[in-house]
Amino acid sequence: MDPWPFLVVTGMAFLLVFSFGPVYLLSFGLPLPAALGVSAVTFLGLAAGAHYRLVWTAAPDLAGEVPAAARLRRIVYWAVALALVLFGLSLPFLAELH
Repeated sequence: MDPWPFLVVTGMAFLLVFSFGPVYLLSFGLPLPAALGVSAVTFLGLAAGAHYRLVWTAAPDLAGEVPAAARLRRIVYWAVALALVLFGLSLPFLAELH
């Protein structure tokens, strides 16, 4: 089993959650310790999900080349999901403008 995909995904999750999470939660009036706590819990959940997906249930004997069409489809699905999450996170601020 290769540990690098897990480390990369976990590191990216850490950077994203702790870059945007506390600032986003502070904008709603949450105190800093609570904002950091919520961000930490979110990061731990993402790290556990990455561990389950990339380490716990890894099947190296099934590893092989994934067709380009399947890889592109997966990238598009993740991009759409990320755009929807960002749109959902911006809705409270858009409602505040009206």
